[in-house]
Amino acid sequence: MKIMRTLIVSAGVLLLAAGAAPAQVLVNGAGATFPYPIYAKWFDEFHKLDPNAQINYQSIGSGGGIRQLLAGTVDFGATDSPMTNEQMSKASSQILHFPTVLGAVVATYNVPGLKQELNFTPDALAGIFLGTIGKWNDRELNKANPGVALPASDIVVVHRSDGSGTTFVWTDYLSKVSAAWKSNVGSGTSVRWPVGLGAKGNEGVAGLVKQTPNAIGYVELVYALQNKMPYGRVRNAGGSLIRPELKSVTAAAAAASANMPDDFRVSITNPPGKDAYPISSFTWLLVPQKIQDAQKRKILVDFLRWMLQDGQKLAEPLGYAPLPKSVAAKELKAVPQIQ
Repeated sequence: MKIMRTLIVSAGVLLLAAGAAPAQVLVNGAGATFPYPIYAKWFDEFHKLDPNAQINYQSIGSGGGIRQLLAGTVDFGATDSPMTNEQMSKASSQILHFPTVLGAVVATYNVPGLKQELNFTPDALAGIFLGTIGKWNDRELNKANPGVALPASDIVVVHRSDGSGTTFVWTDYLSKVSAAWKSNVGSGTSVRWPVGLGAKGNEGVAGLVKQTPNAIGYVELVYALQNKMPYGRVRNAGGSLIRPELKSVTAAAAAASANMPDDFRVSITNPPGKDAYPISSFTWLLVPQKIQDAQKRKILVDFLRWMLQDGQKLAEPLGYAPLPKSVAAKELKAVPQIQ
Protein backbone atom coordinates (compact mmCIF):
# COMPACT_ATOMS: atom_id res chain seq x y z
CA MET A 1 0.00 0.00 0.00
CA LYS A 2 2.85 2.35 0.84
CA ILE A 3 4.38 1.80 -2.61
CA MET A 4 0.97 2.41 -4.24
CA ARG A 5 0.49 5.66 -2.29
CA THR A 6 3.97 6.80 -3.35
CA LEU A 7 3.16 6.13 -7.01
CA ILE A 8 -0.14 8.00 -6.72
CA VAL A 9 1.55 10.99 -5.05
CA SER A 10 4.33 10.99 -7.66
CA ALA A 11 1.78 10.85 -10.49
CA GLY A 12 -0.09 13.76 -8.93
CA VAL A 13 3.10 15.83 -8.74
CA LEU A 14 3.80 15.10 -12.43
CA LEU A 15 0.27 16.12 -13.41
CA LEU A 16 0.59 19.35 -11.43
CA ALA A 17 3.93 20.04 -13.09
CA ALA A 18 2.46 19.38 -16.52
CA GLY A 19 -0.46 21.66 -15.73
CA ALA A 20 1.91 24.41 -14.62
CA ALA A 21 3.79 24.33 -17.93
CA PRO A 22 2.81 27.28 -20.14
CA ALA A 23 0.62 26.30 -23.06
CA GLN A 24 1.75 26.94 -26.60
CA VAL A 25 0.20 30.10 -28.06
CA LEU A 26 -0.87 30.01 -31.72
CA VAL A 27 -0.58 33.28 -33.66
CA ASN A 28 -2.08 33.22 -37.16
CA GLY A 29 -1.09 35.36 -40.13
CA ALA A 30 -1.68 35.43 -43.87
CA GLY A 31 -0.69 37.42 -46.92
CA ALA A 32 2.07 38.06 -49.43
CA THR A 33 3.70 35.16 -51.25
CA PHE A 34 6.94 36.98 -52.06
CA PRO A 35 8.35 37.00 -48.48
CA TYR A 36 7.07 33.52 -47.59
CA PRO A 37 10.50 31.78 -47.66
CA ILE A 38 12.04 34.21 -45.19
CA TYR A 39 8.91 34.40 -43.04
CA ALA A 40 8.90 30.61 -42.75
CA LYS A 41 12.56 30.72 -41.71
CA TRP A 42 12.01 33.56 -39.24
CA PHE A 43 9.00 31.95 -37.56
CA ASP A 44 10.90 28.67 -37.22
CA GLU A 45 13.96 30.38 -35.69
CA PHE A 46 11.82 32.47 -33.34
CA HIS A 47 10.01 29.31 -32.18
CA LYS A 48 13.41 27.91 -31.15
CA LEU A 49 13.96 31.02 -29.01
CA ASP A 50 10.43 30.92 -27.57
CA PRO A 51 9.04 27.35 -27.79
CA ASN A 52 5.64 28.56 -26.60
CA ALA A 53 5.28 30.88 -29.61
CA GLN A 54 3.78 29.07 -32.60
CA ILE A 55 3.40 31.50 -35.53
CA ASN A 56 1.42 30.07 -38.43
CA TYR A 57 1.51 31.87 -41.81
CA GLN A 58 -0.58 31.21 -44.91
CA SER A 59 0.95 32.41 -48.18
CA ILE A 60 -2.23 33.50 -50.02
CA GLY A 61 -1.26 36.84 -51.61
CA SER A 62 -1.27 40.43 -50.39
CA GLY A 63 -4.94 41.03 -51.16
CA GLY A 64 -6.02 37.90 -49.30
CA GLY A 65 -3.91 38.85 -46.29
CA ILE A 66 -5.47 42.31 -46.09
CA ARG A 67 -9.00 40.89 -46.45
CA GLN A 68 -8.44 38.31 -43.69
CA LEU A 69 -6.91 40.93 -41.38
CA LEU A 70 -9.88 43.27 -41.88
CA ALA A 71 -12.27 40.34 -41.30
CA GLY A 72 -10.49 39.52 -38.03
CA THR A 73 -9.75 35.92 -39.01
CA VAL A 74 -5.96 36.35 -38.56
CA ASP A 75 -3.81 38.11 -35.96
CA PHE A 76 -1.58 39.84 -38.51
CA GLY A 77 -1.35 40.28 -42.27
CA ALA A 78 1.42 40.73 -44.82
CA THR A 79 1.53 42.71 -48.05
CA ASP A 80 3.84 43.87 -50.83
CA SER A 81 1.76 47.04 -51.26
CA PRO A 82 0.78 49.38 -48.41
CA MET A 83 -2.86 49.42 -47.41
CA THR A 84 -4.86 52.29 -48.87
CA ASN A 85 -6.59 54.89 -46.70
CA GLU A 86 -9.91 53.33 -47.69
CA GLN A 87 -8.75 49.88 -46.53
CA MET A 88 -7.37 51.33 -43.30
CA SER A 89 -10.71 53.00 -42.56
CA LYS A 90 -12.42 49.58 -42.50
CA ALA A 91 -10.21 48.21 -39.71
CA SER A 92 -11.55 47.95 -36.16
CA SER A 93 -8.13 49.03 -34.86
CA GLN A 94 -5.44 51.14 -36.49
CA ILE A 95 -3.17 48.94 -38.62
CA LEU A 96 0.58 49.46 -38.25
CA HIS A 97 2.91 48.80 -41.19
CA PHE A 98 6.33 47.28 -40.46
CA PRO A 99 8.71 46.88 -43.43
CA THR A 100 10.53 43.55 -43.11
CA VAL A 101 12.87 43.10 -46.11
CA LEU A 102 13.23 44.38 -49.68
CA GLY A 103 12.73 42.75 -53.02
CA ALA A 104 12.41 43.57 -56.69
CA VAL A 105 10.16 42.75 -59.63
CA VAL A 106 11.91 41.77 -62.87
CA ALA A 107 11.03 41.45 -66.54
CA THR A 108 11.48 37.80 -67.53
CA TYR A 109 11.28 36.67 -71.15
CA ASN A 110 11.49 33.74 -73.56
CA VAL A 111 13.09 34.75 -76.86
CA PRO A 112 14.18 31.59 -78.73
CA GLY A 113 17.89 31.55 -79.59
CA LEU A 114 18.73 34.64 -77.55
CA LYS A 115 21.92 34.29 -75.52
CA GLN A 116 22.45 37.84 -74.29
CA GLU A 117 20.79 39.47 -71.28
CA LEU A 118 18.38 42.11 -72.54
CA ASN A 119 18.22 45.78 -71.60
CA PHE A 120 14.91 47.58 -71.14
CA THR A 121 14.15 51.29 -71.09
CA PRO A 122 11.12 52.61 -69.20
CA ASP A 123 9.52 53.48 -72.55
CA ALA A 124 10.05 49.94 -73.81
CA LEU A 125 8.44 48.29 -70.78
CA ALA A 126 5.50 50.70 -70.77
CA GLY A 127 5.05 50.30 -74.54
CA ILE A 128 5.14 46.49 -74.40
CA PHE A 129 2.53 46.26 -71.65
CA LEU A 130 0.37 48.96 -73.25
CA GLY A 131 0.51 47.08 -76.54
CA THR A 132 2.04 49.98 -78.48
CA ILE A 133 5.28 47.99 -78.89
CA GLY A 134 4.34 44.67 -80.44
CA LYS A 135 7.53 43.31 -82.05
CA TRP A 136 10.79 42.20 -80.45
CA ASN A 137 12.78 44.13 -83.06
CA ASP A 138 10.98 47.40 -82.28
CA ARG A 139 13.21 50.48 -82.58
CA GLU A 140 13.01 51.16 -78.81
CA LEU A 141 14.28 47.66 -77.99
CA ASN A 142 16.96 47.72 -80.69
CA LYS A 143 18.21 51.06 -79.39
CA ALA A 144 18.67 49.64 -75.88
CA ASN A 145 20.32 46.44 -77.16
CA PRO A 146 22.92 47.38 -79.79
CA GLY A 147 24.45 44.41 -81.57
CA VAL A 148 21.71 42.00 -80.44
CA ALA A 149 19.82 40.28 -83.28
CA LEU A 150 16.25 40.61 -82.02
CA PRO A 151 13.61 38.73 -84.04
CA ALA A 152 10.69 40.31 -85.89
CA SER A 153 8.34 38.12 -83.84
CA ASP A 154 5.21 39.32 -82.07
CA ILE A 155 5.67 39.91 -78.33
CA VAL A 156 3.35 37.84 -76.13
CA VAL A 157 2.61 39.72 -72.90
CA VAL A 158 1.93 37.70 -69.73
CA HIS A 159 0.55 39.32 -66.57
CA ARG A 160 -0.99 38.28 -63.27
CA SER A 161 -4.66 37.34 -63.35
CA ASP A 162 -5.01 37.53 -59.55
CA GLY A 163 -4.69 40.59 -57.33
CA SER A 164 -1.13 40.78 -56.07
CA GLY A 165 1.48 42.99 -54.47
CA THR A 166 3.81 42.08 -57.34
CA THR A 167 1.37 43.66 -59.79
CA PHE A 168 1.14 46.74 -57.57
CA VAL A 169 4.92 47.23 -57.64
CA TRP A 170 5.05 46.69 -61.42
CA THR A 171 2.17 49.04 -62.23
CA ASP A 172 3.30 51.61 -59.65
CA TYR A 173 6.63 51.79 -61.50
CA LEU A 174 4.98 52.04 -64.94
CA SER A 175 2.70 54.82 -63.65
CA LYS A 176 5.74 56.84 -62.61
CA VAL A 177 7.67 56.47 -65.88
CA SER A 178 4.80 56.63 -68.40
CA ALA A 179 2.10 59.30 -68.57
CA ALA A 180 0.16 57.10 -70.99
CA TRP A 181 0.22 54.18 -68.56
CA LYS A 182 -0.82 56.38 -65.62
CA SER A 183 -3.80 57.88 -67.47
CA ASN A 184 -4.97 54.72 -69.24
CA VAL A 185 -4.23 51.94 -66.73
CA GLY A 186 -2.86 53.27 -63.44
CA SER A 187 -1.51 51.30 -60.50
CA GLY A 188 -3.03 48.71 -58.20
CA THR A 189 -2.92 45.10 -57.07
CA SER A 190 -5.30 44.39 -59.96
CA VAL A 191 -5.72 46.51 -63.13
CA ARG A 192 -7.46 46.33 -66.51
CA TRP A 193 -4.64 45.11 -68.74
CA PRO A 194 -4.62 46.55 -72.27
CA VAL A 195 -3.04 43.39 -73.74
CA GLY A 196 -1.77 39.98 -72.76
CA LEU A 197 -2.54 36.64 -71.18
CA GLY A 198 -3.33 36.25 -67.48
CA ALA A 199 -1.80 33.65 -65.16
CA LYS A 200 -2.17 33.11 -61.42
CA GLY A 201 0.77 33.77 -59.13
CA ASN A 202 4.47 34.10 -59.85
CA GLU A 203 4.41 30.41 -60.64
CA GLY A 204 1.68 30.79 -63.26
CA VAL A 205 3.35 33.74 -64.98
CA ALA A 206 6.70 31.96 -65.02
CA GLY A 207 5.20 28.77 -66.39
CA LEU A 208 3.35 30.57 -69.18
CA VAL A 209 6.44 32.59 -70.16
CA LYS A 210 8.57 29.43 -70.24
CA GLN A 211 6.17 27.54 -72.50
CA THR A 212 5.34 30.46 -74.82
CA PRO A 213 7.97 31.51 -77.40
CA ASN A 214 8.53 35.31 -77.55
CA ALA A 215 6.71 35.90 -74.26
CA ILE A 216 7.52 38.47 -71.58
CA GLY A 217 6.16 38.73 -68.05
CA TYR A 218 7.06 40.00 -64.58
CA VAL A 219 7.95 38.01 -61.45
CA GLU A 220 9.67 38.58 -58.13
CA LEU A 221 13.48 38.58 -58.28
CA VAL A 222 13.68 35.86 -55.61
CA TYR A 223 11.44 33.63 -57.72
CA ALA A 224 13.49 34.28 -60.87
CA LEU A 225 16.72 33.42 -59.04
CA GLN A 226 15.30 30.23 -57.54
CA ASN A 227 14.00 29.07 -60.93
CA LYS A 228 17.03 30.19 -63.00
CA MET A 229 14.89 32.38 -65.24
CA PRO A 230 16.41 35.06 -67.53
CA TYR A 231 15.62 38.67 -66.66
CA GLY A 232 16.77 42.01 -67.98
CA ARG A 233 18.50 45.19 -66.89
CA VAL A 234 16.33 48.30 -66.59
CA ARG A 235 17.39 51.92 -67.18
CA ASN A 236 16.84 53.84 -63.95
CA ALA A 237 16.04 57.48 -63.21
CA GLY A 238 19.76 58.28 -63.20
CA GLY A 239 20.16 56.96 -66.75
CA SER A 240 22.07 53.80 -65.79
CA LEU A 241 21.17 50.30 -66.98
CA ILE A 242 20.87 48.37 -63.72
CA ARG A 243 20.81 44.64 -63.16
CA PRO A 244 18.37 43.61 -60.42
CA GLU A 245 20.41 42.23 -57.53
CA LEU A 246 20.60 42.71 -53.79
CA LYS A 247 22.99 45.67 -53.83
CA SER A 248 20.93 47.60 -56.40
CA VAL A 249 17.73 46.92 -54.43
CA THR A 250 19.41 48.16 -51.24
CA ALA A 251 20.50 51.29 -53.14
CA ALA A 252 16.86 51.93 -54.04
CA ALA A 253 15.85 51.70 -50.38
CA ALA A 254 18.65 54.03 -49.30
CA ALA A 255 17.19 56.79 -51.45
CA ALA A 256 13.87 56.50 -49.59
CA SER A 257 15.15 55.94 -46.06
CA ALA A 258 16.06 59.58 -45.47
CA ASN A 259 12.42 60.61 -45.98
CA MET A 260 10.69 57.58 -44.51
CA PRO A 261 7.19 58.56 -43.31
CA ASP A 262 6.19 57.74 -39.75
CA ASP A 263 3.64 55.15 -40.91
CA PHE A 264 6.21 53.45 -43.22
CA ARG A 265 3.77 53.44 -46.16
CA VAL A 266 6.13 54.42 -48.94
CA SER A 267 6.83 53.60 -52.57
CA ILE A 268 10.47 53.31 -53.63
CA THR A 269 9.94 52.56 -57.33
CA ASN A 270 11.89 54.75 -59.79
CA PRO A 271 14.05 56.35 -57.07
CA PRO A 272 16.93 58.76 -57.69
CA GLY A 273 20.48 57.40 -57.65
CA LYS A 274 22.69 55.94 -60.35
CA ASP A 275 23.02 52.52 -58.66
CA ALA A 276 19.36 51.93 -57.73
CA TYR A 277 17.28 49.23 -59.43
CA PRO A 278 14.05 51.08 -60.26
CA ILE A 279 11.43 48.34 -59.69
CA SER A 280 12.16 47.67 -56.01
CA SER A 281 9.89 47.59 -52.97
CA PHE A 282 9.63 46.97 -49.27
CA THR A 283 7.29 44.22 -48.08
CA TRP A 284 5.32 44.82 -44.89
CA LEU A 285 3.86 43.01 -41.89
CA LEU A 286 0.47 44.45 -40.91
CA VAL A 287 -0.17 44.45 -37.16
CA PRO A 288 -3.21 45.88 -35.32
CA GLN A 289 -2.25 48.60 -32.89
CA LYS A 290 -4.61 47.17 -30.27
CA ILE A 291 -4.35 43.43 -29.52
CA GLN A 292 -6.68 42.22 -26.76
CA ASP A 293 -4.90 38.88 -26.14
CA ALA A 294 -1.91 39.74 -23.95
CA GLN A 295 0.02 36.57 -24.86
CA LYS A 296 -0.37 37.11 -28.60
CA ARG A 297 0.54 40.77 -28.18
CA LYS A 298 3.75 39.87 -26.35
CA ILE A 299 4.72 37.29 -29.00
CA LEU A 300 4.22 39.75 -31.87
CA VAL A 301 6.10 42.53 -30.08
CA ASP A 302 8.99 40.22 -29.20
CA PHE A 303 9.07 38.82 -32.73
CA LEU A 304 9.17 42.28 -34.34
CA ARG A 305 12.06 43.35 -32.13
CA TRP A 306 13.99 40.17 -32.94
CA MET A 307 13.18 40.40 -36.68
CA LEU A 308 14.39 44.00 -36.89
CA GLN A 309 17.72 43.07 -35.31
CA ASP A 310 19.01 39.49 -35.42
CA GLY A 311 16.46 38.36 -38.00
CA GLN A 312 17.86 40.71 -40.64
CA LYS A 313 21.03 38.61 -40.78
CA LEU A 314 19.01 35.81 -42.42
CA ALA A 315 17.81 37.98 -45.33
CA GLU A 316 20.70 37.87 -47.80
CA PRO A 317 21.31 34.08 -47.64
CA LEU A 318 17.68 33.63 -48.75
CA GLY A 319 17.92 36.17 -51.59
CA TYR A 320 16.38 39.21 -49.90
CA ALA A 321 17.89 42.64 -49.31
CA PRO A 322 17.96 43.55 -45.60
CA LEU A 323 16.44 46.77 -44.31
CA PRO A 324 18.63 49.89 -44.17
CA LYS A 325 19.76 50.25 -40.56
CA SER A 326 18.13 53.67 -40.27
CA VAL A 327 14.75 52.20 -41.26
CA ALA A 328 15.07 49.28 -38.82
CA ALA A 329 15.99 51.71 -36.02
CA LYS A 330 12.93 53.85 -36.75
CA GLU A 331 10.70 50.76 -36.73
CA LEU A 332 12.05 49.66 -33.34
CA LYS A 333 10.87 52.99 -31.92
CA ALA A 334 7.40 52.34 -33.40
CA VAL A 335 6.95 48.83 -31.93
CA PRO A 336 5.75 50.15 -28.49
CA GLN A 337 2.66 51.57 -30.27
CA ILE A 338 1.25 48.02 -30.12
CA GLN A 339 -0.90 47.82 -26.98
